Amino acid sequence: MGQVAKDFDLTETAVREWLKQAERDAGTGTDGLTTSEKDELAQLRRDNRRLREDVEILNRATAFFAKETR
Repeated sequence: MGQVAKDFDLTETAVREWLKQAERDAGTGTDGLTTSEKDELAQLRRDNRRLREDVEILNRATAFFAKETR
């Protein structure tokens, strides 16, 4: 790993982390999420944030219309 890092002007830590991620993606690593799992998690978090914003807008609209009908 040291020689590869030196050849490509990288840190050994970066090469080590890439290797661990490649092992997880190949199904041989046991700790952490695969790349596809990380992508899915990021998408779910974006969706969750958007849905929370939608709920907040609907709550405000409900309060507005409830006040208008009194």
